Amino acid sequence: MKARVIIPAVGAMLFSSCLKDELPVPARPTGEVVTGQACLGSDYGDQLWYDISTNSVVSTNSKMDWDLAFECGVDGWRVRLNTSRFMRALATSSTDITQPLDTNGFGTQWRVDHNTGSPDSTAIDDWRIDEPVYALELGFSEIGLPMGVRQVRVTSVDASGYTFEIAQMNGSNVQSFTIAKDPSRSYVHFKISSGQPVTIAPPKGSYDLVFTQYTYQFYEPPTAYLVTGAVNAFSGMRVAEVVNADFDAVNLSDTLTHPFSKDDDAIGYEWKEYDFDLGVYVMHPERVFIVHDAEGSFHKIHFIDFYNDQGERGCPTFEVVTL
Repeated sequence: MKARVIIPAVGAMLFSSCLKDELPVPARPTGEVVTGQACLGSDYGDQLWYDISTNSVVSTNSKMDWDLAFECGVDGWRVRLNTSRFMRALATSSTDITQPLDTNGFGTQWRVDHNTGSPDSTAIDDWRIDEPVYALELGFSEIGLPMGVRQVRVTSVDASGYTFEIAQMNGSNVQSFTIAKDPSRSYVHFKISSGQPVTIAPPKGSYDLVFTQYTYQFYEPPTAYLVTGAVNAFSGMRVAEVVNADFDAVNLSDTLTHPFSKDDDAIGYEWKEYDFDLGVYVMHPERVFIVHDAEGSFHKIHFIDFYNDQGERGCPTFEVVTL
């Protein structure tokens, strides 16, 4: 029996275009097949930021390195969670972070950031209305242990940055923070345990995809799980998927009948599945993705393996052709 693999939860950028001009990469001939690989580790502990045009991993970080991501841009105000750790948030009716917070009985009200990246489906929603306190589950460690719960309250945002507060669930140890926006990035990141901003996402224009675990919301039944795949991470990339396709035969005209999507998980994780009889992941190379990157180039990509040469899982291997 074959089944879609889902891992239960127990256990985002302007190296300006001028940077690539300063560090030129020889143009890849149209139609040349290039093989790429991005190894997250067998425990899926790393996040790899990948640039298709140069077939290179431009940055790598542990999924444990950050908790919150704050939207840049003059009008940006959204706050996102680290979905690679199954972080969740719960909006309360309180605006006083110094008061104890009890989340018992609110099980169905916890929210995750939706896997599509939809701006109206974030766990921390439009906090500007009432500036409420949120309960924040920090998710799970590499070995599946709960990392605890905190209170968080975002209190202001303007063109330059944010102010917010973090406290223990009993209302103690209230700390106030500021984080500056970075116009070269889509999001800036923050690690609660250190109380410091951290550099995670590369500048805009320097990457297209992130290979990572992320939280996926299923609906039958309504359940969220950790899955492993590739997301856009707000790079500006568009993706069209051609199913049951011959990779060699797919071309740009296929987008006439397979429209582009800007969903963050338009590539996602379903290019593989787990074969319970064989005890291994099997690939679906017939799922072909046509990518329109932020630089305006078109590529097609499909996945051919999930293991490295030593047989270790967590190494998506793929072929790319520039169209």
